[in-house]
Amino acid sequence: MKGKRLWQVAVLVVSLLALSACGGESSGGGSGANIAIGPPASATNGLSKVIFEAYGLEEGDYKEFQEGFGDAADGVQDGNIDISIGILGLPAASIENLQSAAGDVKLISLTEEAVTHIEENTQYKAMTIPAGTYEFQEEDVQTVTAYAILMANTDTIDEETGYQITETMIEKASENTHAQAKEMTLENALKGSEGLPIHPGAKRYYEEQGLTVENPVAEVSADGSKKELILGTGSQGGTYYPLGGEMATIWNQTIDGINITNTETGASIENMATIRDGNMDLGMTVHETALFAVNGEQDFADNEVPNAAFIGHIYPEVVQIVTREASGINGFEDLN
Repeated sequence: MKGKRLWQVAVLVVSLLALSACGGESSGGGSGANIAIGPPASATNGLSKVIFEAYGLEEGDYKEFQEGFGDAADGVQDGNIDISIGILGLPAASIENLQSAAGDVKLISLTEEAVTHIEENTQYKAMTIPAGTYEFQEEDVQTVTAYAILMANTDTIDEETGYQITETMIEKASENTHAQAKEMTLENALKGSEGLPIHPGAKRYYEEQGLTVENPVAEVSADGSKKELILGTGSQGGTYYPLGGEMATIWNQTIDGINITNTETGASIENMATIRDGNMDLGMTVHETALFAVNGEQDFADNEVPNAAFIGHIYPEVVQIVTREASGINGFEDLN
C-alpha cells in the first residue's frame, strides 16, 4: 500500500513539472479560452466582437481580457492569455518581441466565411499576410485590414496650423524612424478619407501638390490661438503610441510656435470621443471609427463628433491574431 502511494505521488510530481515546463499554457484550445480583445475604447475591441459573431462564439466559449496589445502580449508569453487580437502595422515589433521571448508564436488565419462576414459588417477588407513577413511565419495568413488616419479638432486646429501639420507629416516622414512612417506619402495621403470631411489646411496642401480632393471641407472655428496641442495615440504596446511619439517630435522641431504632446490612450474610439469633448486636438484612429464618429453611428449613435476633420493617411492597419504553439489552438473554430 505504501509503495502504491509513493508511485501516485511520483506521478503527480512529474505531471506538475510537465505543466510548469509549458509555462501553464492551456493545451488543445476549447471552451473558456482567454482572449485579449483590446481596450474598451478601441477599434480592436469592436472588431473582436464581429470576429466572434463570424464564428458563432458566445459567452462561455471564451473569457475576454480588455487590454492593450503590449499587456496582452505579456499575457500570451506567460501563458495567461491564449489569443491576442491586435490591429497593428506590418510587421509589428511587439509580435517580433513576443517571438523572441516565447519562441513559439503563431499567427491565426481567418476563414473565408469569417472574412466575408467581416467585410459585410465593417469597413475592413480581406488581406493576406505573406509567408515570411515574420521569420517564424511559414505560411500565408488570411486576415483583414483598414487604414490608420489622423483627425483634427476643428475647434482648436486652424487652417494654417492644419496646413503645416499636414505638410510636415508628409515631407518629413523620412526623418521618422518607425517602420510604418514609410507609408506616409503623398501617393497614400487620401487613403481612408472616403466619406469624411477634410480639414481646409490639409485640402490646401494636397491641392498645391496636385492631388484632387473631393471631400466636403470642414468648417473651422479655431483662431490659431491655441499653441499647446495634444495628440491622442494608443497603448504603448501597439503601433500608434511609438509612431505618434516620433510624429509629435518632428512637428515640434519643424513648426514654429506650437508644442504637440503625444499621450497614451485607449486608441480610436477614445480619441474621437475626446476630440468631441474638446480635450484633444489631434487623434489617431481607424478610418471606420472616424466614419462612425462623424456620422453618429455605432458607439457614437447618441454623441456624434461634428468637430473632427481628416488630416491624412498614416499606414495600413492589419488585424493580427496571435497565439502560441503551446496553446494547441489553430483557429477560432477550435473554441466552439
